[in-house]
Amino acid sequence: MKANYKFSNICGTVYQQGNILFTPDGNTLLSPVGNRVSVFDLVNNKSRTLPVENRKNIAAIALSPDGNILVSIDEDGRALLVNFKRGVVLHHFNFQKSVKDIQFSHDGKFIAVTHDSHVQVWRTPNHLVREFAPFVLHRTYTGHHDEVSSIRWSPDSTCFITTSRDMTARLFTLDPLEGFRPKTFAGHKDAVVGAYFSANGKFIYTVSRDGAVFTWTTKDEPDDAEAPQLVSSDSIPRTRWGVKDRHYFNLPNTKVVCTTFHPSSNLLVVGFSSGVFGLWELPSFTNIHTLSISQEKISSVAISPSGEWLAFGARRLGQLLVWEWQSESYILKQQGHYFDMNTLAYAPDGQTIATGGDDGKLKVWSVQNGFCFVTFSEHTAPIMGITFAKHGSVLFSASLDGTVRAFDLVRYRNFRTFTSPSPVQFSSIAVDPSGEVVAAGSTDTFEVFMWSVQTGKLLDILAGHEAPVSALAFSPTGANQLASGSWDRTVRIWSVFGRSRAVEPLTLSSDVLSIAFRPDGVELGASTLDGQITFFDVRSGKQSNVIDGRKDVSGGRKADDRVAAANSSSTKAFTSLTYTADGSCVLAGGNSKYVCLYDVREGEGVLVKKFQISENLSLDGTQEFLDSRKVNDAGINVDLIDDRGDASDLEDRMDTALPGASRGAGDMSIRKYRQEARTKCVRFSPTGRAWAAASTEGLLIYSLDDTVMFDPFDLTIDLTPQAVLNILAEGEYLKALVLAFRLNEKPIIQQVYERIPRSDIRLVARQMPDVYIPALLRFTSEHLEKSPHLEFDLIWVQTVITAHGRFLRDRSGEHAPVLRAAQKALGDVEGSISRLCDENTSTLQYLIDQSVVKHGLEVDMVSNASDC
Repeated sequence: MKANYKFSNICGTVYQQGNILFTPDGNTLLSPVGNRVSVFDLVNNKSRTLPVENRKNIAAIALSPDGNILVSIDEDGRALLVNFKRGVVLHHFNFQKSVKDIQFSHDGKFIAVTHDSHVQVWRTPNHLVREFAPFVLHRTYTGHHDEVSSIRWSPDSTCFITTSRDMTARLFTLDPLEGFRPKTFAGHKDAVVGAYFSANGKFIYTVSRDGAVFTWTTKDEPDDAEAPQLVSSDSIPRTRWGVKDRHYFNLPNTKVVCTTFHPSSNLLVVGFSSGVFGLWELPSFTNIHTLSISQEKISSVAISPSGEWLAFGARRLGQLLVWEWQSESYILKQQGHYFDMNTLAYAPDGQTIATGGDDGKLKVWSVQNGFCFVTFSEHTAPIMGITFAKHGSVLFSASLDGTVRAFDLVRYRNFRTFTSPSPVQFSSIAVDPSGEVVAAGSTDTFEVFMWSVQTGKLLDILAGHEAPVSALAFSPTGANQLASGSWDRTVRIWSVFGRSRAVEPLTLSSDVLSIAFRPDGVELGASTLDGQITFFDVRSGKQSNVIDGRKDVSGGRKADDRVAAANSSSTKAFTSLTYTADGSCVLAGGNSKYVCLYDVREGEGVLVKKFQISENLSLDGTQEFLDSRKVNDAGINVDLIDDRGDASDLEDRMDTALPGASRGAGDMSIRKYRQEARTKCVRFSPTGRAWAAASTEGLLIYSLDDTVMFDPFDLTIDLTPQAVLNILAEGEYLKALVLAFRLNEKPIIQQVYERIPRSDIRLVARQMPDVYIPALLRFTSEHLEKSPHLEFDLIWVQTVITAHGRFLRDRSGEHAPVLRAAQKALGDVEGSISRLCDENTSTLQYLIDQSVVKHGLEVDMVSNASDC
């Protein structure tokens, strides 16, 4: 079992806070997600997350004009200098104070950063040269009386304009000019949100928080009217600026939150606190359109370099939207769970992941592109458990609203709702392998309810537990066994379909939190509140192994904890448990920052690897020891005191909700709370190539890292890449392929694989030794997903399965991940081909009709000629 799983993507969260921005080509959008940066490819419809982490949640990001350097700054002013194309951290830097805005100059030579009431300009580091101190301060600019909120550079990069909470904007030059004093743009009655230069530099636009837009231009000077106007590089700072026009948005009870400007098309985009955005053309102040796109205030706005796409981020709802204003259509519309993500489940083919959250929403995500493609909102309370049927596209969910629902993932509808005779809250769910019976455990009556999926009728109520039922699992082999775990310190195995109705109770040392069957159905694992994972032989009912994981899963100390992390019992238990696809290892996660992978073969319980899901210090529980210097004289941690933040303005502090109008888990945005680093659910992909965790920061996906893996098989001293290529050149394809798999380097395998002639595929595949068949089938499946050689790969898959089908069937349990990977690749190909055929049907029909018409005309012409 390979354990080199690396973080690959975040799916459940698309935006949290900070500014969003487009890349210089306009095809990609960057969005801060906690202390990471997600990259959304809007053309290819894919998303990925950079493998770098800031110390805390990101407050501001900036990308250089050439797209090579990314600077991300967290809430404390600590910055990362990242090579954006490679995703590698080049340097760590501390700006000492919180940063509101950071901007690269248009020529890419300087970086302007807000520094409380000052502005610092730094020289842009060279990303190709490793330097000890790449950040060199150019100058510090003063003049504002309150914190600076935004910076914008002039088109020629010789000066920049800043806005502040002191209700003014100021114009500074990059280098000192003789006789120049920084210009002040005053007159607004509220904090200035943004200031922008026009493309020709003749106008400056300032936007204030109360909805006023001022247009500034050159003051008329009659004495110099006849003098020729010289256009030079210092024309902007030498200009005497004055107010030309004052415009107002006139939206009642609404404040301006964020703005951006596109100089080449003179478009001003404004996001308001009511969730409305507007598009105005300047300097005429013509309203192009206004649209409500969110129920909460818009936190950040960006416009693509071409001016066609507008991107919006809403912090409270976690929304990210990309809007094409000319066609009035969405390019991207994504939203994560409003609050915690409670549970997740992989589809049998491993292509999709379903998640359920405290907001009562059920979301289905694509593993390939990382996007949510359907959201079900029928539940009215937190969803506690979800599972897929093994056959068919059916998804089941259990909720605290007292319902179990079945969803059709073909038609995207809730086709069945299961309820109990008396209202109860369901905390766990399981579906039998045939997909015909669904079971759910309750928290208040301590019973297990079973329904028929086809009829929706209640089949049975299993009573016997004396505390809430925390976990359910059917035997995966179809042995008519249902296991239930409860807080009464027992696991019960029910023979649900047999005449004997036998029940076998298994006693444990503490409350049961999670259970899982091994894929072959022989072994059952149960995690308990005392931090142990206990394994039972299902056939004999005896305990076969136990793992004490208290020290392994023990997390960090929270900010308000009165005891040290080593003595805290709140994080020393596994709340979720799952077996790997081959059953050799167990993955477990709990209320801490760690996820543990154990090897459980042959009665062992060895810790293979610990994964730390987050290093974000904005979350509670990521630090092992607290800093005593952050405790004030009253004994209160200063991190828990919100002296100035989102609730510093009056409208943010006011609660306008009606009494009793909040739904689900309540409106968590009203009170102040600190999120904890924890994992509520972990699941392994059926293909065995990835696993996912429902954590505080979202849906984290870890996949096998094959880029730097050297894992040779039966290596000898004379087996080298050059030797393999020499044998390939001689035409000995079978020998070359075997040696390539022994060397186990992907580029060599791919080169040999693609050089084998189509006519020799059947012969080579038939004579391939059995020990290399799983590796060959896995490689072919991966090649099928990425390569344009469709028929070539399909012949390989068909030949391998035909020639070695008996071998794979006899060892189906061992090679199940390989077979699932092949099934997933074939399903992808089938889907893409069917979509292509559907799109081309009308085109082909048109061509056929045209040929019929043309043939009819030719017949008429021939008949007319014969008549003449």
